[in-house]
Amino acid sequence: MSAATDLATELAAREADIQMLRVELEETNKGVLALYAELDDKAAQLRDANELKSRFLSYMSHEFRTPLTSMSSITNILLSRLDGPLTAEQTRQLEFIRGSTRELTEMVNDLLDLAKVEAGRITISPEWFEMVDLFAALRGMFKPIVSTASVSLVFDEPEGEIKLYTDDKKLSQILRNFISNALKFTPVGEVRVSARMLDDGCVEFAVADSGIGIAAEHIPNLFADFVQLDVRLQKRLRGSGLGLSLARKFAHLLGGRVAVESELGKGSRFAVTLPTRFDPATAPQAVP
Repeated sequence: MSAATDLATELAAREADIQMLRVELEETNKGVLALYAELDDKAAQLRDANELKSRFLSYMSHEFRTPLTSMSSITNILLSRLDGPLTAEQTRQLEFIRGSTRELTEMVNDLLDLAKVEAGRITISPEWFEMVDLFAALRGMFKPIVSTASVSLVFDEPEGEIKLYTDDKKLSQILRNFISNALKFTPVGEVRVSARMLDDGCVEFAVADSGIGIAAEHIPNLFADFVQLDVRLQKRLRGSGLGLSLARKFAHLLGGRVAVESELGKGSRFAVTLPTRFDPATAPQAVP
């Protein structure tokens, strides 16, 4: 009788323990569910905030484009002397306005591209083209800009015939950014653009300059959004801080990568490596 009583007592105690564990598990499950719900709310808030930011950038940029286009057109008309001659000082001031308008327009375009990328609305339009045609277009584009004898822009013709199937406009935008930065930070010297086939079937495009170079501590953050170097020349030549970030994002969307090598006082080398044939099946759908 005593053994049966002890067994019943032990079973009752275990049942009580099991019931207590069941209650604790239910409370834990409720807490986990509440945590998941809170995380979902936070994720939704972040998505909404990101969408609002992208929409704001897009709307703001569009609003800026119209007056900037008007300013550029009016300045070009005045500098063409259609309304009469200009003094040297008037010409200098109008050139300053035109240069500032061009810089602001580039900022606006960068902001629009950033908004499109973050909203997932960038369209990749690949087509076949030859490297010599891309270099010829870039050479013609920068010819009016390189107006000083102290800096030379050199395009090395690629060895052999290199054909690519990718978005030439995105690639051109990447290279334009690299070349613009190289010219901006090379007061005296040379900027050299080249392309070469790699063993893995990719093509590497490089823009090397003999400019002021970049300190080692600044290199890891170069391709982040809105990054500007804290150097004297950078303070005088302000930009949006988005060019290199967009170059990295575009390269990623095209299935490629960017890289930089630089030494302070000895120049820099920016490169983008892309597959010769863009494959939408393997291309990433989002940027990091």
